Amino acid sequence: MELAKYTYEELLNRNNELQLQLEEANDTIEAIRSGQIDALIVKGDDGHQLYTLKTADQTYRVFIEKMNEGAVTLNRDGVILYSNSRFAAMMNLPLEKVIGLNFETFIPEISSEKFKGLIHNGWNEDCKGEILLANKESLLTPCLLSCTTLDLDEGTALSLILTDLTNQKEAEWELKVKNEQLLAAQNAAEKLNNELEDTVRERTNDLLISREHFKLLANNIPQLTWTNLPGGDVDFYNLQWYNYTGRRYSETAGWGWQQIVHPDDLSNTMDNYINSLKTGNPFEVENRYKRWDGIYRWHLNRAVPLRDDKGEIIFWVGTATDIEDQKKEMDRKDEFIGIASHELKTPLTSLKGYLQLITSYKKEEVPPVVKQYIEKASVAINKLQRLVNDLLDVSKIQAGRLEYPLGEVDLSELLGFVIENARHIYPQHEFENQSKNNLYIIGNAERLEQVLMNFINNAVKYSQDNKQVILKTTVQNNIVRVSVTDFGIGLSEAQIDRIFERFYRVEDKKFMTSGLGMGLYISAEIINTHQGKIGVESKPGKGATFYFELPLMR
Repeated sequence: MELAKYTYEELLNRNNELQLQLEEANDTIEAIRSGQIDALIVKGDDGHQLYTLKTADQTYRVFIEKMNEGAVTLNRDGVILYSNSRFAAMMNLPLEKVIGLNFETFIPEISSEKFKGLIHNGWNEDCKGEILLANKESLLTPCLLSCTTLDLDEGTALSLILTDLTNQKEAEWELKVKNEQLLAAQNAAEKLNNELEDTVRERTNDLLISREHFKLLANNIPQLTWTNLPGGDVDFYNLQWYNYTGRRYSETAGWGWQQIVHPDDLSNTMDNYINSLKTGNPFEVENRYKRWDGIYRWHLNRAVPLRDDKGEIIFWVGTATDIEDQKKEMDRKDEFIGIASHELKTPLTSLKGYLQLITSYKKEEVPPVVKQYIEKASVAINKLQRLVNDLLDVSKIQAGRLEYPLGEVDLSELLGFVIENARHIYPQHEFENQSKNNLYIIGNAERLEQVLMNFINNAVKYSQDNKQVILKTTVQNNIVRVSVTDFGIGLSEAQIDRIFERFYRVEDKKFMTSGLGMGLYISAEIINTHQGKIGVESKPGKGATFYFELPLMR
């Protein structure tokens, strides 16, 4: 080997010399990089050459070193004479490894032709262009290459400024993607808009047809018909309305219909109308409307709301049915009931008295079978007398003459008497008293007893399996509730809505009972005249609780 001719000491000295040269070179590079020197001498084949910048100063090179862009200086052969730290970092190499390399080392094949064109133009004039740089891991970085020439003492060099375009390209790509998405969204929106316009045209056509159908239907029914907005303003009347009232639309539109209502009925009509607008519950009321000739006729008004998919009210549809003839027939019927009840009451009283005389006859022994017939006849007469009394009460209610004196009533005493009476009439049922003591009200004990017995009669009729009936009082906010609870067949919601109507009876195939359906109607009127409240709580198959509420004496 060639090294064999050197002694160990010579090799050691040689190594020390090389070490000093390497340290000197590193110091020189660091001095150049940090701007501590303005020129350097490079030994070449033709001897030593001096490299300086005509405008070189420390401030300028410090600025180059600190800038975010990569900066390099090339000679005519493309060799890197100078590089700042930023370019070395971009190429992922130490700075000392960059200086002295040919710049084309960092140019991938895909950018080779473009780079050569830029460098060729750069020696003649300032120019710019985008290229790709490849670091030692072959990772490509898009850059903007700016070329300009520099005059050195030994000749001209080419300065390159390289700006990393990675973030810009990513932003451009994201913008491109967003633009494409926006374009797709615009196309989708345009398509949807076209479909919506088609749908609107179809729905508008359907709506026009539906409106014409509605007008045709509304104008060919005998009832007065209207529609009103959620706020209450009436926006449509049918032909019958104009024929009946003799008014134009402008006279009765909005809230103008009030002038057609009889003054005595207006307050009740308005209360029900406004309550329905607030709650959304169906509107129903009886009132009198003035005809074109000034005559008032009774009408039954009903209106229901039409809702959208969200449950919001769009508008109301209402009808007013002429019930004048029915009212007159009802009045004649009530008059007949009143006359018939009075006519029946006298012979019933006489018949009941004769039966009592026969029962108390002592001169001769009345055969047992005759006594049995007399008892059955007495029961039948009592039922008939209760029916007659109910009919008399109904006729009084209709005439507004259901009057009775009011006074102090001890509810505890009243319930005790009612339960004792109920146990005598219905010995097979169990009556439980859960009333409190010292509860006093202003009322009529006889009429309140009538209400409670009506509650008990219904409880017994519709609870044949479970014989338990509970009478109870509860107090809240100086209001006492008196209730009668059974555990029978119960009531549906539809039955609850009508249970206090005149002549209404709960029909059940298993529990067919006698009666005219007037007991609860009379009870409701009695509680109303006491300025109280009557009601029922029930579910089918779970029994029912009938109650009334009255204010306690202060």
